[in-house]
Amino acid sequence: MYPDFSYIFHDLFGTAPDNWASIFKTFGLLLVLAILASSRFLFIELKRKAAEGVFQPTPVNRVSNQLPGWGDYLSNALMGFFIGFKGVYAIGHFSELQADASGVLLSAKGEWWAGILGALALAGYRYWESRKLVGKPQVTETLNLYPHDRIGDITLIAALSGVVGAKIFSILEDPPATMTELWKSLFSGSGLTIYGGLIGGFFGVWWYLRRHKIPFIHVLDAVAPALIVGYGVGRLGCHFAGDGDWGIVAAAQPSWWFLPDWLWAYDYPHNIINEGTLLANCAFDYCHYLSPPVYPTPLYESFFAFTIAGILWSVRKRLKVPGMLFFLYLALNGFERFWIEKIRVNIPYHIGGLEATQAEIIAVLLFVIGIVGMIVLWRRGER
Repeated sequence: MYPDFSYIFHDLFGTAPDNWASIFKTFGLLLVLAILASSRFLFIELKRKAAEGVFQPTPVNRVSNQLPGWGDYLSNALMGFFIGFKGVYAIGHFSELQADASGVLLSAKGEWWAGILGALALAGYRYWESRKLVGKPQVTETLNLYPHDRIGDITLIAALSGVVGAKIFSILEDPPATMTELWKSLFSGSGLTIYGGLIGGFFGVWWYLRRHKIPFIHVLDAVAPALIVGYGVGRLGCHFAGDGDWGIVAAAQPSWWFLPDWLWAYDYPHNIINEGTLLANCAFDYCHYLSPPVYPTPLYESFFAFTIAGILWSVRKRLKVPGMLFFLYLALNGFERFWIEKIRVNIPYHIGGLEATQAEIIAVLLFVIGIVGMIVLWRRGER
C-alpha cells in the first residue's frame, strides 16, 4: 500500500520512505482526481444540454477597473491569515505534518502572530494593486453565462459541502463520548463518510443552482454519471492508501476463481492506519499487514461504480424524461452499496431487532427513492 508519496517513490525509484514526500497523501491525491473527474464529466453533460436548448443563458454584468470593496480586502486578509497561521506552524512542526498533514491543516493549531502578519500582508498587497486603478474609467460588460460556464463554482461548492457532509455523517455513525472528542473529530483529517459527502454535496449544489435560477432537474441528470465516476476514483484512493475501508476476513478461495489471488483476498501491507500484524524487519512508519487477509471491497466498488457509469453514459441520450437518469443512478448506487456492505467492515446499528449499518440504511432509501422516482416520472411522461 501507499500511505503517501514517499512509499510510491520508494517502489518506483528505491528512495527511502517517510521523507519529505510523506506530506503528500495518496488518498488526498485520489480525492482530488475524483473531484476533477466528476467536474469534467459534469461539464461535458451541461455543455451538451446547453447545445440542445435545455438551458438558457443568464446575463451577468462584469465591471472592469472597479476598485475593491471591503469584501475583497476581507477575503485577502483571511487567505493571508490561513497561509501564515498554518504555514509557519507546519514548517516548525514538520514531523507532525508528515504524520498527519490533513489533521494539521484541519485542526485549530497554528501560529497567531504569523497569521496576523499574513493577513496584513495580503490585504496590503490588494490595496497597493488597487491604486493602479485610480482614475481609470469603469467599463461594464454583459456576459451570457450557461451552467457549464459556472463549473468552477459548482465544483467548489460541491467539494466544500461534501467534506462537511462526510464529516457530519462520520460523527453520527460513531458518536464521540465527550465534547473534547467531538471537537477533535470535527477538526481532524480522518473520518469521512462517502454517503455523507454525496448528501452534503447534493444540498450545497442545490442551494447554488436555486440561487442562480438554474433548472435543478436537468442538472441532476447531468451530474449522475459524474457522481458515480468520482465515487469509483475515490474508492481507488481508499484501496491504495489502505485506509481501513476494506472487507471482512475472506473465505477460502474457491476452485472456480480465475482472477488474481489478491482480488479475492488481500492483506493491505503498509496500510495507513497501521492495523494488523507487524511486518518483519520493517523500520518504516507504516509496518502492518492484515492477517488473515480480507476482501478488497474498495476495488469491487470501483469496478461496479465504473460499470454503472458506463450504463448511465450509454443511456443518457435515450431517456427523454427529465430526472429519469438521476433516479436510475440512485437505484443502481443503492443496490450496489447494499450488497457490498454484506462483506464490508462497518459499525452496525440495532433497530427493532434488526442489525444494519448506516450505509445499508441509506442504500435502501436510495434504492427505494430511485425506483419510486422512475415509476412516477415514467407515468408522468406517458401522460
